[in-house]
Amino acid sequence: ALAQELYGLGLAQKDAVSVLAAARLAGSVSLRRVERKKTPEGSAVEAPGADLPLQAEAMFGAARGLAGEDESLIGLIEAAQAEAAFAPTEVAQFTPSTLPAGGVDLWEVALFGGSDAEIGVLGDGGANLDVTVTDENGSTVCIDVGWTDRVYCEFTPAWNGYFSVRVANVGKGDNSYHLLTN
Repeated sequence: ALAQELYGLGLAQKDAVSVLAAARLAGSVSLRRVERKKTPEGSAVEAPGADLPLQAEAMFGAARGLAGEDESLIGLIEAAQAEAAFAPTEVAQFTPSTLPAGGVDLWEVALFGGSDAEIGVLGDGGANLDVTVTDENGSTVCIDVGWTDRVYCEFTPAWNGYFSVRVANVGKGDNSYHLLTN
């Protein structure tokens, strides 16, 4: 999620160094698509969801484009790209979805007690998304009702179980997003 935010900021400011930093962050995580149990509320939108979040290779390419003729910066980008090929990566699972304005998706996610849990939602910028995570007893363990469609939630469950992730589109347009978990 941080890599995506930094990448967007770097592009907006035409800053190759920020985009390079985003690429290095993105390169530390490999993504694997998984199917998850989802219950939509309201009218469902049959759409494939957002494109796969930008991978490090695309970000390195964007950094190179922003570097222009700066040989020092190009060398730094090439070195970082070569290094990334051998760097260890964490694995994150993702599932794409699309929500219409006013729509809600309820996801069921299995988590392990005593292990750090990370849940992220990366939207396409089309509308505000609010996220609430609850345990099997209905207790809220994480909530985000800010003005963005990018959410990060980290906690440690006390026991093994299924947690509900509620993603609500509170904006005026459709939003394609990814649900990400570790």
